[in-house]
Amino acid sequence: MEIIISENPSEASAKAAEAVKMQILAKRSSVLGLATGGTVMGLYGKLAEMCGRGEVSFKKVSTFNLDEYVGMPASDPNSYRSFMKKHLFSKIDVDPSNTHIPDGCAENIRAYCVQYENKIRLCGGIDLQVLGIGSDGHIGFNEPSSSLGSRTRVKTLTEKTRADNSRFFGGDISKVPMHAVTMGIGTILDSREILLLAFGEGKAEAVARMAEGPVTATVPASALQLHPNVKVFLDEPAASKLVNKAYYKYVYANKP
Repeated sequence: MEIIISENPSEASAKAAEAVKMQILAKRSSVLGLATGGTVMGLYGKLAEMCGRGEVSFKKVSTFNLDEYVGMPASDPNSYRSFMKKHLFSKIDVDPSNTHIPDGCAENIRAYCVQYENKIRLCGGIDLQVLGIGSDGHIGFNEPSSSLGSRTRVKTLTEKTRADNSRFFGGDISKVPMHAVTMGIGTILDSREILLLAFGEGKAEAVARMAEGPVTATVPASALQLHPNVKVFLDEPAASKLVNKAYYKYVYANKP
């Protein structure tokens, strides 16, 4: 796990965007796993700028999003399809038919989850997965106690997650769905490369437990310690509780 600490979210997002760009330049038909939420908005803005300048093209790229609320139609402004269209898809040259986001309104949701896994396999698997991290250490909507080998499925959201996400619903937790379709931890770990972004002091404890604590289902993101190719992009506040913070900076400054 490579931990990259920047002064601020903008600088960290730019470094993460460069990693995504290099992946696409190396493989034009890359399969990207994408996340939603405030943390990745800066990254998506940087990618849109790169595409606008002609530095990278998404024409042959396929994308798979981590999750979606159960019962929320794609047309809802709070859906993750709407989020992705607003913050990324409408600003780059990606083919809409190559963008995949879980259908929270599928008639047979369990069968649909299996189909989503199969779609990922048929595309050759995810080359690069973008992640955020919840303040309780969740990735995707894999809440604490999630199996570290789990696949795409429906999860019940914790009150903490619903409270955190209520800011997207006018601050009203009652409007935040109780269930979501999410890629599993096992699905995420199948990705060939993983980029995780975390900003702000509110994420510092989760980041420290993810990177330096034991591998445990209590902190789902700690499973990333088992992956051979993870890059973690942090700002100073998010890195503030890392015991080995100085060493991570030393390593990054003296990369071979």
